Amino acid sequence: MKLHYIREPLLEFGRDSHVCPRAGIANYDVYDTKLKIRRERVLVGAVGTSDTLSKLYSWLEKCSQPIPSKPDSRQPNLFAPFCGFKPDFGFKSSLVIDEQITRTLNYSDINEVIRIQDWNERIDAAVALYYRQAKFLAQNRVVDVIVCIVPTKLYDEIYKPKVVSREESLENDQEQHDDILEANFRRALKARAMHLGKPLQLVREVSLESNLKGQQDEATKAWNFCTALYYKTNQTVPWKLSTNINRPSVCFIGISFYRSRDRQILNTSLAQIFDELGNNVILRGTPVDIDKRDRRPHLQADQADQLLKRALTEYEMAMDTSPARIVLHKSSNYSDEELAGFESTAEEMRIRKIDFVTILDSELRLLRGKEYPPYRGMHLEFDEANHLLYTRGAVEYYRTYPGKYIPQPLEIRIVRSDESPGVICQEILGLTKMNWNNTQFDGKYPITLACARKVGQVMKYLSPDDNPQISYSFYM
Repeated sequence: MKLHYIREPLLEFGRDSHVCPRAGIANYDVYDTKLKIRRERVLVGAVGTSDTLSKLYSWLEKCSQPIPSKPDSRQPNLFAPFCGFKPDFGFKSSLVIDEQITRTLNYSDINEVIRIQDWNERIDAAVALYYRQAKFLAQNRVVDVIVCIVPTKLYDEIYKPKVVSREESLENDQEQHDDILEANFRRALKARAMHLGKPLQLVREVSLESNLKGQQDEATKAWNFCTALYYKTNQTVPWKLSTNINRPSVCFIGISFYRSRDRQILNTSLAQIFDELGNNVILRGTPVDIDKRDRRPHLQADQADQLLKRALTEYEMAMDTSPARIVLHKSSNYSDEELAGFESTAEEMRIRKIDFVTILDSELRLLRGKEYPPYRGMHLEFDEANHLLYTRGAVEYYRTYPGKYIPQPLEIRIVRSDESPGVICQEILGLTKMNWNNTQFDGKYPITLACARKVGQVMKYLSPDDNPQISYSFYM
């Protein structure tokens, strides 16, 4: 048994590197300023009531200028000031909104939705209300992203109040229970509007108001809101993982499963592909069966073969090259058939290195001997195959533990690998920082699995005949 500490992975930005997305953007500009394929004006379409649209105008105007940090904070790195969404530094872009690219919802239509008694019918009516206006903007106006503002009066009737998160952004998708028999407004709207080809950003009315009790400070809200808008507009990354140019190119793949909403299709496979730049491809696989031995869904050998083959084909089209190494992350054990199918594809497509990794929540805990939990990055090696990794914990850069509860480490099972366990765990820690919906960098799960799960939540609202978008920006 060995205990290691993995230092916080560096992120690359336009002119230098840093561990923190906020400090990196503010001081060194977004990464994709190097790529010359970005938009320098973000055209923000919007759907909301006349009152909420006015609040959005004011909020975007505020975001165009620097916003001071949380007053009297003892963690200045955790509560950093917002640099402003400006064309001369930072995001090197500007937010543009006017009446021509907004659509106003009538209060009478909202009241009509609220009066519907059946939950699913009410959600369907709310989705239809926003979809009609988003469709008009996508088809008749030039917009990059469409912000859908949910007024408090409607929000209270289409989200389960008993599980509302303290986070005010609907994009966190933590505010509603996961009962698949009851419709979820956010997921259903994202799925319904996916074919329009314009990413949506959902936001509560209270998120646009200032200094309300229980909200994030305004600088933090601005960081998360503007970064998400920027990524959804450009679909290029504001930061990327720093990598060793002497190491072979790597493609990270997350595999998850989700049930259809009617439970008739037991499971459908899903793959999410990332490289170090954050380029990604979303794929929907074929239905799978529950294994009678472990009661878990597994791919058959030919399904695993075809899924990975499709994934790598899309990767080659996007990157104009094949990866030298692929890393598969899965939240359950690999069956022999899955391993055989994946290895067959890797051999056929001449992938030289492949790693199979299972990532689970662990019931084990480490004690640090002080009031704070173990540091993020603590890595306990039981043996070559079994590891414990703290992706949440005390953060040296923040000088505190930013969570509320005792952090739960991840159990890392390395099933088969051509890479060392230390490198695999370091990559997992780095991939927790590739979430462009949240600029606080201590995420629990690597983006491979976090994204695959979120994609599955939206995918279940698509019919088998729908063609899902391949970019993560339509699901986040």
